Amino acid sequence: MRIEVSKECISKGIFVKHTEVIGVNNGKGTLETELREVEEKFRKTDPASLKDVPTVRVYRDFYWSLGIDPTKTRPSGEALRRRIARSGKLPRINDIVDAGNVVSASTLISIGIYDLKKISGEPRITLSSGGEKFDGIGNKSEILPPGIPIMVDGVGNVMHIFPHRDSIITSVSDSTRDVLIVGAGVRGIAEREVEEAVKETARLLSNLGGKVVHDVC
Repeated sequence: MRIEVSKECISKGIFVKHTEVIGVNNGKGTLETELREVEEKFRKTDPASLKDVPTVRVYRDFYWSLGIDPTKTRPSGEALRRRIARSGKLPRINDIVDAGNVVSASTLISIGIYDLKKISGEPRITLSSGGEKFDGIGNKSEILPPGIPIMVDGVGNVMHIFPHRDSIITSVSDSTRDVLIVGAGVRGIAEREVEEAVKETARLLSNLGGKVVHDVC
């Protein structure tokens, strides 16, 4: 699978790294050791100090450039670190989602995982024209204004508002076995960091019986 990034989005510093993993034995609780290791490592983190971590600062600056207040809508990695500091626990959803959360909390890179069987055609990242419908996970449907970076599939379904919100339409469920992993990069974050985060997510899923379809690209 190829993910096209529009020229307008490239000019905003947006890039992605991705791969696909198929045949994952998705269940619950298999990654408990990895989850607990991350929780133990970051349990004593001072949430106020996260804003000074370079990766968090870059994502926050990108959010501000979009008109999003990152103190209210947190970058996903920062949100997970804060959750650990607050409650000592990461969420337990299913093994595929948990793998992404382990890596995102560890690296602070935003990781999206999507059910391949729910994606029509090849995704692309572009700016919204205005009027697109977005069915966010855990949120009501909304109509997007123009100029928002989004990932859409080949028939125009909005899969993701870059780089922080995913749609229920292509979300991972307990029955998901084949996935697309996407690392969300922005100007100021090294491509290598995003690539390594995607590789680590794929490695965890390969440990669950999944087959990595191709190198991260």
